[in-house]
Amino acid sequence: MHVELRERTERHVRIHFEKTRDDEIQKMCPQRAQTLTEAIADYRRSAEPGSASFGRTVYADGEYVGDIWCFAMHEEDDPDAMLSYCLFEKAAWGKGIATEAVRLFAAEISVRFSIRRIGAFTYLDNAGSVRVLEKNGFVLREIVEEDGVKSAYYTLDVEEEV
Repeated sequence: MHVELRERTERHVRIHFEKTRDDEIQKMCPQRAQTLTEAIADYRRSAEPGSASFGRTVYADGEYVGDIWCFAMHEEDDPDAMLSYCLFEKAAWGKGIATEAVRLFAAEISVRFSIRRIGAFTYLDNAGSVRVLEKNGFVLREIVEEDGVKSAYYTLDVEEEV
């Protein structure tokens, strides 16, 4: 399967927002934006010069299947950025697409934005996401519990892993 990252547009934001309203996806990949208007406003802010966030779309064999992005770039000493990703096409799950997308994205942002350490949270019971991070060399740093839900915090030292 050929995986590639492409430019993210407002059209993608609209598709992504609608596709991620699915209950199963919401349980694994909660969204900050609760309305399409909020999602579009977030996207527009990310496109402004000097933005602390950057995103790409994930395509598998030419089909748009999800998004990957980083945020809080260089806002703190460590990590340099936080990673998030979501494949909204369930037929794409378990095929290595997210793993490859994370690999490609980490390489791109390390060069483009001088990112050296990436952080990522995932729900501990989201076995697929845990596998994606670990296959890409992310190291478990901490397990936290909030409102009865356990999350895992991972980091990747890009200069050593990519």
